[in-house]
Amino acid sequence: MNTTWQILLGNLAITALAISLWSHGYYQLRILSDAQRKLAFGIAMGFGAICSMVLAVPLNQGVFVDLRYSLVAISALFGGPFSALLTIVIASAYRLFEGGSGAPDGVISIVLVGLVGLCGFALVRSRNVRLRDAAMLGVAVSATLVLAMSLLPSQADARAIELVGLPIAVLNFFSIVISAFVLMQFERMANDRDILTAALTQTPDFHYVKNRQGQFVIVNKNVAEHHHYASPSAMVGVTDFELATQRRAEQLYAEEQELMQTEASQLDKLERLQEGSFERVYATSKVPLRDRTGAIIGLAGSTRDVTEQRRMEQQLRESKDLLSLAMAGMSDGFAMFDQSGTIVFTNDQYAALFPLSGDMRVPGKNIRDILRKAIETNERRNFPAEVTDEWLSNAAASLHHDKDEHIELFNGAWLSLRTRQASNGMALVAVSDITVMKQAEFSLRTVAEQMKSLADTDGLTGLANRRAFDGALSVTMEVAACDGQPTALLMIDVDRFKAYNDAYGHLEGDECLKLIGDCLQLAFDRPGDMVARFGGEEFVVLLPETDETKAGALAEAFLNILRAKAMPHKASDFGIVTASVGIACSRGGNTAALVLEADRGFIRPSVRGAIRWLDGCLTQTQSRPAELSVS
Repeated sequence: MNTTWQILLGNLAITALAISLWSHGYYQLRILSDAQRKLAFGIAMGFGAICSMVLAVPLNQGVFVDLRYSLVAISALFGGPFSALLTIVIASAYRLFEGGSGAPDGVISIVLVGLVGLCGFALVRSRNVRLRDAAMLGVAVSATLVLAMSLLPSQADARAIELVGLPIAVLNFFSIVISAFVLMQFERMANDRDILTAALTQTPDFHYVKNRQGQFVIVNKNVAEHHHYASPSAMVGVTDFELATQRRAEQLYAEEQELMQTEASQLDKLERLQEGSFERVYATSKVPLRDRTGAIIGLAGSTRDVTEQRRMEQQLRESKDLLSLAMAGMSDGFAMFDQSGTIVFTNDQYAALFPLSGDMRVPGKNIRDILRKAIETNERRNFPAEVTDEWLSNAAASLHHDKDEHIELFNGAWLSLRTRQASNGMALVAVSDITVMKQAEFSLRTVAEQMKSLADTDGLTGLANRRAFDGALSVTMEVAACDGQPTALLMIDVDRFKAYNDAYGHLEGDECLKLIGDCLQLAFDRPGDMVARFGGEEFVVLLPETDETKAGALAEAFLNILRAKAMPHKASDFGIVTASVGIACSRGGNTAALVLEADRGFIRPSVRGAIRWLDGCLTQTQSRPAELSVS
């Protein structure tokens, strides 16, 4: 038993060696295509399985037990079908080459384990392999091997299972888990190295590392190309004495040695170099490098070509001078802010337009400082009551967005602010005094509102007219259709109004209609209620969110108010002015149908109704509970 464990442990060492060799060559193989890497992985695992079979434990005559299965499973889990197929073919071919009575069953076991590994691959193919995936695969493979030893004829030996069943299950499990762990770690390190290499070699700046002797240890592709070397590796060991003039090389060497001795850093040092017929400007930063013990072992450098940047800055200064001349005579205020919100240019008019914060609106001041001053002095009327840091940050950030806004100052003046973004990220702000225009706008708006009010108002009663009522009814019915709330409509008709005009004259008739309007306004004064003159002696009341019962109660209140007025009407059977009320209710629908229903609901007064009215009672029709007739 001890010998079996020892041999299987040696087998485990062989498996680990195969995984280790593959891992160490993994980074070199990453230059291959995905299919080529899978081909190489399958071949490597297949030869690893052969090495494992060389140290196999003899179970019976021609029957061997080893850890080849873990490599087959690992090949399937990490390489997929193509890799697994290669490993299975190589391992199976060698097993058949060894011969023995157990060769066919050994091949069957290899195929079974490969299929189990492919099941694991199918489960994790959409993501990276995790350690728990490997552990689950190890359990599945171990179970498969024990089952195969129990069922396959050449291996179904109770004593053999007792001797090697546990070692095979345990060591295959650990072999799979350890192999997966090593592969995952090396793959992660290779990915990290790829990222670091890409970051160093593909950045647009010049990056390099030198040792204490001033020799280049690492350079990126830009440095190699700039110095006409075929590749970055060709510059390893080169010094500045081979790249620059003697004088410049000595100067660079002295500066770098001083940096390493003083442990100081050099940041964005500007240098002008003549390259052929062109002068270029470079910004160089260098920092000393330390090893694990803290000793200085070299320095890292980064150089940027800032020629275009400096040229643009020069152009900007020149443009600023020209702009200053052009802006000086403008009537509008003008300001230019850089990307951080700091003013880089203004004309005198810009500060003059802001009487309380003008002293802050000068070059060098930041938009946040300007806003603080405006808040402290209450210069603008639209600032919130409580100004928080968050509000201040959001307001400052809005500077770098295209926008047009009108602001009112504390003294009633109005300013128009037009903000636009320049291609270089700067914000351009133009300010105009629009006080006169705003005053004219307010005047026009007042006149328009007055005209609209006149257009929507009945000239006699001061109530809404038919035009305004039609518009309100349409909107109210649409709302009712959406929210399902009832809408009530009351039609009020002055009884025997023609006889009243004949008896008292049209002037008194007008006074009668005004009285009816006053009574309606007193009765229907809820927010949202609308009283309108429908035409002639007819009035309408629109009651949103009101059902028939509530509408009837409101109608009764109106009739009580009208009764209390007791306006004489000698042509009426009742001696005073009376009115008939029709009620209709709907939850949305056709507006014309609602008006027609309310109009048809009129019940003309009767003597019996008059007696009830004089007694202060509300008479309801027998046929339509929602329609009231009161005299």
